[in-house]
Amino acid sequence: MVRDGYKFAMPPLVLGLTALAFGWRWSGAILFLLGAFVVYFFRDPERKIPSDPSAVVSPADGRVMEVVDEELGGRRGRRISIFLAIWNVHVNRAPAAGRIERVEYRRGRFYAAMRSRASIENEQNVIYLATERGEIVFKQIAGWVARRVVCWKRPAETVRIGERIGLIRFGSRMDLWLPEGVEIAVAPGEHVAGGSSVVARWK
Repeated sequence: MVRDGYKFAMPPLVLGLTALAFGWRWSGAILFLLGAFVVYFFRDPERKIPSDPSAVVSPADGRVMEVVDEELGGRRGRRISIFLAIWNVHVNRAPAAGRIERVEYRRGRFYAAMRSRASIENEQNVIYLATERGEIVFKQIAGWVARRVVCWKRPAETVRIGERIGLIRFGSRMDLWLPEGVEIAVAPGEHVAGGSSVVARWK
């Protein structure tokens, strides 16, 4: 389980066990189940990272919502948007090996993560990753339920492909922008696993 999860899981678990000890079965059962769900939500399974040097992996678990052409800073590229349902693993991973150039926290709204405007208007962390083949940009985007985006990395840190880089608490969205010269390997509707599913390859 992710370390952040203990402070959310322990109170309902302790209160639930205390309630059961006093014979308050329904209250105890509800609190204990709530705590068990929080433990499940903050799970952090190991992943098999692809060894293909041309691979770009998914930064998050979830369902691909869209793959669209999109310019970023005057550069042409494509954006892959992934929706994380509340039952998905919410630990985020680096899509490629490289150096964190910038991490920009942007305040914003909390539209439902499936809406296109969430990519621009919702609260988010924008992470710029310099790789040997070009810059990749990915966003941790808060949603209607998710109200906290957490990045564990700082500028100038290096990361390995598939390395854990942060967490989004509860249902949310992850956008991955890739420059021209990358061949997209997923389509809308597909389910991906962070760190192990190949979503694109450098040509």
